[in-house]
Amino acid sequence: MSVVASFRAAVRSRLIARAGVIDLSKLDRVPDRLAWPLLRDGVDPPARLARDRAVDPVQRLTSFMGLDIWLITGYDEAREVLGNVHHSTDIRHLMGASGDVQSGDIGGLGFTDPPEHTRQRKLLTPEFTRRRLQRLEPRINTIITRQMDETAAAAAVDGVVDLVQTFAFPVPFGVICDLLGLPEDRRDTFRQLGTARFDVSQGGVGAVGAISGSREFLLAETTRQRLDPGPGLIGQIIREHGDEINDFDLGGLADGAFNGGMETSASMLALGTLVLLQDRELWRRIAEEPEAVDPIVEELLRHLAVVQVAFPRFAKEDVMVGGHLIRKGSVMLAHLPAASRDPRSTPGEQFCPSAASSNHVAFGHGLHRCVGAELARMELRAAYPALARRFPDMRLAVNPSELEFHAKSIVYGVESLPVTLG
Repeated sequence: MSVVASFRAAVRSRLIARAGVIDLSKLDRVPDRLAWPLLRDGVDPPARLARDRAVDPVQRLTSFMGLDIWLITGYDEAREVLGNVHHSTDIRHLMGASGDVQSGDIGGLGFTDPPEHTRQRKLLTPEFTRRRLQRLEPRINTIITRQMDETAAAAAVDGVVDLVQTFAFPVPFGVICDLLGLPEDRRDTFRQLGTARFDVSQGGVGAVGAISGSREFLLAETTRQRLDPGPGLIGQIIREHGDEINDFDLGGLADGAFNGGMETSASMLALGTLVLLQDRELWRRIAEEPEAVDPIVEELLRHLAVVQVAFPRFAKEDVMVGGHLIRKGSVMLAHLPAASRDPRSTPGEQFCPSAASSNHVAFGHGLHRCVGAELARMELRAAYPALARRFPDMRLAVNPSELEFHAKSIVYGVESLPVTLG
């Protein structure tokens, strides 16, 4: 489930508990007073965020359907909120879900609290260790090469090629399908369920359909692999843990891996390439200087921070954050791009590829920090240099101001990236 879906479901459940009639999933738009932090100017967050952060990095964003919502834009404050194990991200009990597959939304680490979160993460974490992930490295390189070939073929026909369609999306999609162990003949169906679930421009209606379809697909795949475990993550957990985890929870883990591993990496590949192409010296360096790749990738992660807000944290008791009393039951939204650009703790608003960029929260922080962070780094460290070496004369085919970006999306990205290969 995406962040916005988790938030929507929690609000919905509280309203139903109070009034018994309101269903936020039928809301056809998210109010501007709640959605404006999801807007950007190109790759940059709204300038208003930086101004507000300078005044106070913890501010009450709005009251929405009876919930006080706080926006956290400071680096230290975001880490404090995200690292507080006493805050809750668990919304299933608020929805009245008993864990039954048919009556509740799919599970997953993102909105599960300890001790259940601890139990499930122990099942998943071994699959994302550096040692286990190394088995994917040859396959990642194969997928990158295949997609560069397709990019070259498309450019040979039309001159201009959309790098989102030929490279930025297919690379992480292929990797995540391999990771999950999805059979080739089922991947086209899965592909169609990717981006719609992160888009809140149409309110809750569109996201609900995409989430439901993704949930049903992964539950069906989990059930199928119970009888015939595949070579990937789903099959491996079934082989090693069997009945220790039910289909509901295993489907949730797979759904979380899908969420964290596809759209986010696709957005980083496209937006990162956009940034690199506007600096020819940097494009050359990432191709020719292996030692420069890691810090450049880390700075791109900090500067772009494509996941715009972390999973909502619900205050289980009154708490002080940044000098503010946040009442029990309030929602805290950590704005990851704003926090990662906080000049008190990071290089700030400007892109600084020569600076150390370890101070960012692009992958979150604390219990719910992205378990697939190392896999994402592997993809980016392989893909950017491969592109720059294969296509040293690649150029944007349009002015950056002409590009169209995702509107009001939890995971920010560009709709298309037209390039010429030279």
